[in-house]
Amino acid sequence: MRVYEEPIRDIVGRPGEMRERTRTIAVPEPFGEALAVIREGEPLDLDVRLESVHEGILVSATARTTMHAECGRCLQDFAAPFEVEFQELFAYTPTEADEYGVHGDHVNLEPPLRDAVVLALPFQPVCRPDCPGLDPETGELRDAEVAAEPDVVDPRWAALAGFLAEDTDVSADPGSSESK
Repeated sequence: MRVYEEPIRDIVGRPGEMRERTRTIAVPEPFGEALAVIREGEPLDLDVRLESVHEGILVSATARTTMHAECGRCLQDFAAPFEVEFQELFAYTPTEADEYGVHGDHVNLEPPLRDAVVLALPFQPVCRPDCPGLDPETGELRDAEVAAEPDVVDPRWAALAGFLAEDTDVSADPGSSESK
């Protein structure tokens, strides 16, 4: 039996029957690319619920593992817990509309698991929500206090700052027509 195959012999053709299975497997090849990836050999905890329905086997699964990524702001490597859920129908007699089918006495969970993991990986991962990132001029890692300081306004946009100041003055004036 391959790593992602689940035996279903005992529930095939018996609508209403259900089996739950839990196991830990090692990811045989990397899932994902670019900034976030689940590395080869990473342990993956898989909770699977197999339900027999008239059309086939309905699989509901939760996968938990560790994501390894590079922060999109500060470019530091980090690892974070990763969890994804998916649900897929494996049809007894697959048609063009069905993506996956029952293969004899098992279902192959690898394609829907891979799809769910890759689609759930963040496109721009961050090591922490308040990561200040890199300084655009020096390329050095910013301090949190420095990142909180207001940016220097580009002189080409300085005239627009006056509009914001006028808007705040009007709303603060109780006698203005806009506040009535």
